[in-house]
Amino acid sequence: MRPSGLQVASVLLLGILAISFGSILVRLGLAASGDRSLAFSLVMSAGRMGFAALLLLPGFKNPIRARGGIPFALAAGAALALHFAFWITSLSYTSVAASTALVTTNPVWVTLLGWLLFGERPSGLTLLGVGVALLGGLLIGLGDAQGGGANPLLGDLLALLGALAASFYFLLGREAQRRGLSLLEYVRVAYTTAFLILFPLPYLFGGGYGGYPGAVYLYILLMALLPQLVGHTSFNWATRHISPVLVTLAVLFEPVGASLLAFLLFGEVPGLQVILGALVLLLGVALAVLGGRR
Repeated sequence: MRPSGLQVASVLLLGILAISFGSILVRLGLAASGDRSLAFSLVMSAGRMGFAALLLLPGFKNPIRARGGIPFALAAGAALALHFAFWITSLSYTSVAASTALVTTNPVWVTLLGWLLFGERPSGLTLLGVGVALLGGLLIGLGDAQGGGANPLLGDLLALLGALAASFYFLLGREAQRRGLSLLEYVRVAYTTAFLILFPLPYLFGGGYGGYPGAVYLYILLMALLPQLVGHTSFNWATRHISPVLVTLAVLFEPVGASLLAFLLFGEVPGLQVILGALVLLLGVALAVLGGRR
């Protein structure tokens, strides 16, 4: 049975509230560990996906009948692994406001990828929105370079790469479900694939999974429960019923929630140019979506 618009909106709101805690939990994990290395960012990324996959294991013994969707679910899992590797690492170098504003530019990239991969030509208004969004990203980068973190430009670039990877994740996830996978079958395959890809990476960069304070593992578990299982799974469900572009448009509210939480918990106030750039970026993304094809 097709859900009502109110049901879809309610699920999206729940997902937005859950993912708004994502960057906050990463920052808390970084503070608890005292480690801002790439290896520890990968530990958090792999741990988040590992806990999520483990919590989804019950029922995984049932065979998957819609085999045609499996390659897309595997590819989506690989894209998700890249998304977290890039985005979580970005929070070691740039502000929460800049990172979340840039990583939620998904509608722009989903629009462009839909054009390149599926021949869904965007309208002139959509292309204008893409240009405006890119201008906003430039303003964020220039403003953030004045004191938004240890290496703001690197962090901003990583956040953008995380957004691009997430866009592939949403599009591939929609295709996997269109080809017959149920929501639970899809997320089990995608989350497990992301974990298996991420798991060995900390060791390659001189890190490991042991020796951290207990609070670190608690924050990673909360990442799996809130932003991953509640947040991402809500969005994956929504892509079955509405356009992925509209789903990623809803994700634009994440920077608002995350920035508010960062202000309340860390006293982190973004600079005026970063705020201006974020507003321009969000305006561009909104134009891109409004001008996009259904």
